[in-house]
Amino acid sequence: MTDLIPLPRYAHTYRGHFELGPDTRLVAGEGAGASERWLRGTLGAATGFPLAPGDSPENGIQLYIHPMVTKDLGPEGYRLMVLSHTVHVVGGGPAGLFWGAQTLRQLLGPDAFRRAPLPGREWRLPLTHVQDSPRFRWRGLMLDVARHFMPKEGVLRYLDLMAGHKLNVFHFHLTDDQGWRVQIKRYPKLTEIGSWRARTKFGHRASPLWDDKPHGGYYTQDDIREIVAYAAERHITVVPEIDVPGHSQAAIAAYPELGNTDVIDTTSLSVWDTWGINPNVLAPTDNTLRFYEGVFEELLDLFPSEFIHVGGDECPKDQWKQSPTAQARIGELGLADEDELQSWFIGHFDKWLSARGRRLVGWDEILEGGLADGAVVSSWRGYEGGITAARAGHDVVMCPEQHVYLDWRQDAGEDEPVPIAHVRTLEDVYRFEPVPAQLTEAEARHVLGAQANVWTEVMEDHARVDYQTFPRLAAFAEVAWSALPAPAERDFADFERRMTAHYPRLDALGVAYRPPTGPLPWQRRPGVLGRPKDGPPSNA
Repeated sequence: MTDLIPLPRYAHTYRGHFELGPDTRLVAGEGAGASERWLRGTLGAATGFPLAPGDSPENGIQLYIHPMVTKDLGPEGYRLMVLSHTVHVVGGGPAGLFWGAQTLRQLLGPDAFRRAPLPGREWRLPLTHVQDSPRFRWRGLMLDVARHFMPKEGVLRYLDLMAGHKLNVFHFHLTDDQGWRVQIKRYPKLTEIGSWRARTKFGHRASPLWDDKPHGGYYTQDDIREIVAYAAERHITVVPEIDVPGHSQAAIAAYPELGNTDVIDTTSLSVWDTWGINPNVLAPTDNTLRFYEGVFEELLDLFPSEFIHVGGDECPKDQWKQSPTAQARIGELGLADEDELQSWFIGHFDKWLSARGRRLVGWDEILEGGLADGAVVSSWRGYEGGITAARAGHDVVMCPEQHVYLDWRQDAGEDEPVPIAHVRTLEDVYRFEPVPAQLTEAEARHVLGAQANVWTEVMEDHARVDYQTFPRLAAFAEVAWSALPAPAERDFADFERRMTAHYPRLDALGVAYRPPTGPLPWQRRPGVLGRPKDGPPSNA
């Protein structure tokens, strides 16, 4: 019986064990270098063993890539065989080999997740045969660092946590009304002005409480290069998000000419210090297009990802309706209304990115007014946007808020910190199904995968992010990786059983997760107003 998370396609354990010791060596084949480095670094730190390079399979851990695994299980698939005298980790490709190494670490027990050896430990692997491969190619986590900045070390830590759960897409939400978090050298004011705010609303926007100290931070371009390289070593793709044309007050505060200057005095704007949907959006001018082309030019040098996210969500049209400049542009382009104007804006960057070999991703509002030709839709307002996009032949990432928005509260209890929206329990996330039943088999192939989203308005530090994210991210990871049955038929009791082995792993990693029994005293936020909603979420 396995305690692995996510659940592999096949796993069988036998009597006996393979014991690691000071003489155990790593035998790495061609293409195994990244997994060898990672395994030596993590297991070497936890065990204190050198895990030196070797060429003999006896008393060694062999890491190699084999075409038969590629054929049978795909490039992200792997086979793991623990025998009494040797261990074989065989990948269908470098990524599959790395996921096999992650499984090997889990089999060693929770102390394998520590950074220094504990005294008196024996390091035994149960004799095991595992065959495994992922259900989806896109297994994502979106982390919002705009509302509350997460320093670089915290981002690297989350990449490790993603890798430990076999997640492979890091959606990096870098800009919003409340902060601009990436250095753009040709536009230095984006970080000089746009990366910090004077104060911050504490709790939901209706809360009377404020944190009156300045909040901010940003990543230099070398920080970004380090993050991207660190992710690549863990077979994680980093997809950056630069929000347009809404959620842009931080950029407008830095460069007022980007806003609708014929409607409001944009020079009076500062980086926003509260939450919600902001009316101050980008002006649909040639100057704005050229400015953001300059932003994306630098971004493409930093992020090799095929996919670039441009937001496109929650863009109020009130200023455009009042703006003579925006109305003139609607007339000039022969558009029907402001929705089509936003579609034109997004379509411009779809063509611009396509010409440079990249693909645009946007939230499902980009469907309004007509969808850009090559765009990928992040379906967040339920399933409907994803269904519409897939039926029209567009690729989709399923991330409906009713299932995988991890800022939503985990319990109805009064001790739940800053409760937001409806209750989404660990079991609720475990029963999330990324492929809507309404899609045909051909349409379902447009579902690239699924993503969990962590919006940080009410998460002021990494401990709050941990609390909201875990343990639910473990359930999500199993949904995105494993070949599970239909939601109603899933064995949540078995998942809970396996979580009893997984919590000590999270403890060893220092993850401040929500315990099954409820928040610990220091995880509560008494008196801080949230926004709880009653009843089941719609479009569930």
